[in-house]
Amino acid sequence: MTDTIAAIATAPARSAIGIIRLDGDNVLDIAAKVFRSRKPLSENPCLMCFGEMLDAAGDVIDRGLAVYFRAPGSYTGGNMIELYCHGSLAVLKELLASAFAAGARPAKPGEFTRRAFLNNRLDLTQAEAVIDLIDSDTKAAAKNAAAQIQGVFGARILAVHDALVDLLSEFYAYVDYPDDEIEETGINTQTAELDRVISELSKLSDSYNSGRLIREGVKCAIIGRPNVGKSSVLNTILGFERSIVTELEGTTRDTVEEVYSLGEIKLRLIDTAGIRHTDEPVEKLGVKRSEAAAREAGLILAVFDGSRPLSDEDQSIIEIISGRKAIAVINKSDLTQAVDIRVLERKFGANICRVSALDKTGFDALSDLIRDTFNISGIPFCGETVTNPRHAHSLRRAAEMCVSARKALASGLTPDLAAADIEDAINELNELTGKSASEEVIRRIFERFCVGK
Repeated sequence: MTDTIAAIATAPARSAIGIIRLDGDNVLDIAAKVFRSRKPLSENPCLMCFGEMLDAAGDVIDRGLAVYFRAPGSYTGGNMIELYCHGSLAVLKELLASAFAAGARPAKPGEFTRRAFLNNRLDLTQAEAVIDLIDSDTKAAAKNAAAQIQGVFGARILAVHDALVDLLSEFYAYVDYPDDEIEETGINTQTAELDRVISELSKLSDSYNSGRLIREGVKCAIIGRPNVGKSSVLNTILGFERSIVTELEGTTRDTVEEVYSLGEIKLRLIDTAGIRHTDEPVEKLGVKRSEAAAREAGLILAVFDGSRPLSDEDQSIIEIISGRKAIAVINKSDLTQAVDIRVLERKFGANICRVSALDKTGFDALSDLIRDTFNISGIPFCGETVTNPRHAHSLRRAAEMCVSARKALASGLTPDLAAADIEDAINELNELTGKSASEEVIRRIFERFCVGK
């Protein structure tokens, strides 16, 4: 018998609706003690039933809805019930305590989804996509994760896996029948199939370069000398006053961070202290942090005051970011321009944008330039983009094993000698999908989940 688990499935905050989720063989018995309706839930599977929510003493604490999902047609694959009440934390806690008193136990993080995986409702890539969807900050991330939950990514892995199994069976046929002559056409066919598999694995693993941008985001440092309008640029991008703006130099003494979704890209914007030579201890520390933020950033927005000629401090900032992915943002375009654009063009090429934080102009062009810098606007993010580092690692390893097998065939070795590499590639894919993943890998994956999912 599967013990029954229970948890609050909605966020721990005041809301219109709150959900208690239960799963296990005896959910109906437990539900009968916490939910009272005209007809038993067992008579109306997959239909909403109105009734009363009861505390451990049997007193009514709310009225709401319940739905019974009969195994195997539930999220977990087992018998499952969800209770929908008003989103009062007090009501939710009392209802959950009532379920515990009736015989349920607290669910562990991700235990519902883990049961779905163990009951073969989801493979491991689909299970991981569930938490990716919950954590998604952009439409692209959500769209890609939703498609992976539907099995788009897993289907491509399964197709490669089956192709490798077919190749392995051909290789071992040589072991079983060593006296049979290996035809050259057979070797050529196997080599061509390996080339196709290597291409497919490489294409998937290479997609992680774009996939991690939508999953992790890009650390984007806004740097410049004091009073060029860095904080104003940040505030204009965000659309609200995040950083304090004054006419006094050195207002920003420490880094200020905020997450911003720019289409498919999640930017982790960092407003930094103005970079200049100073002997003032606090400001000096802020300058060091600004320089560190520039070194660690995946993208730098170097802000310059377009109404003034480039200063020695501007030149030093240009040197700091030399060789880094950067965009020159010429602020104060509403004023008469004095900056030498040719100097910036030599350092930034076409990555230059004029804006006015005062007039809120030029920022659409800046957004387009940022997107073009990462060149992911044309990617459909339909579930075939790898966003998980574990997946990318397994795909690279499987590709390496296939390349090794390909080299063995190309060097004239018999196919059976390439079989070990093919087996290793298959094992990598099996761990990726969860067919042979270790308990430690599975435990770490579901630790990322919240309780109730």
